[in-house]
Amino acid sequence: MKFVAFERAKQGTGASRRLRITGKTPGIVYGGEGQPQLIEIDHNALWHALKKEAFHSSILEMELAGATTKVLLRDVQYHPFRQLVQHVDFQRVDARTRMTVKVPLHFKGEEESTAVKLDHNLVNHVMNELEVSCLPADLPEFIEVDLSGLTKNATVHVNDIKLPKGVKFVSHGKINPVVVSAVPPLVAEEPAAGAEGAPAEGAAAPAAKADAKAPAKKK
Repeated sequence: MKFVAFERAKQGTGASRRLRITGKTPGIVYGGEGQPQLIEIDHNALWHALKKEAFHSSILEMELAGATTKVLLRDVQYHPFRQLVQHVDFQRVDARTRMTVKVPLHFKGEEESTAVKLDHNLVNHVMNELEVSCLPADLPEFIEVDLSGLTKNATVHVNDIKLPKGVKFVSHGKINPVVVSAVPPLVAEEPAAGAEGAPAEGAAAPAAKADAKAPAKKK
């Protein structure tokens, strides 16, 4: 994916605020052999690009001052309640250096699995993205997870997923976390006998009301 950026001369809170008023979003590009560089991007173009999954997990081509640089989106700051991108960070990509990136997971086949078709399990997606380490050339746009073989009450772990060549999972201490689990559906409990007010079989009859009159004794 490609996008156009422009050099930004001024920095600071006031300058960034004035830039946003004109429909631009301030940003920065860092990493690689060059120095950090201040940039600005058309807000509307950036807003629509951020809605695309690939913009978050792919190597991007940034056109700046007549040159094209490969970068990776690293951070986006949104306004708390307005549809406004306040700041964006990009990192330059070195073709010879491994990088750590979060890649989205795409699930398929769960409706055909026996866990769903026969046992009516609910499929719980514990993880929707995977943090991986790889060279820029090996970075996948997404990782596909086939759930057609999912069985009753089963779980799918990271080690069960076939990662693309050159891609390694970044564990952060979690050796083999759960990605998907098949959960049995909740079953409503049957009402207890006599719950509607009728006495259960063999139960004693309810006592008479306190204000009921006792029969008169014969003289």
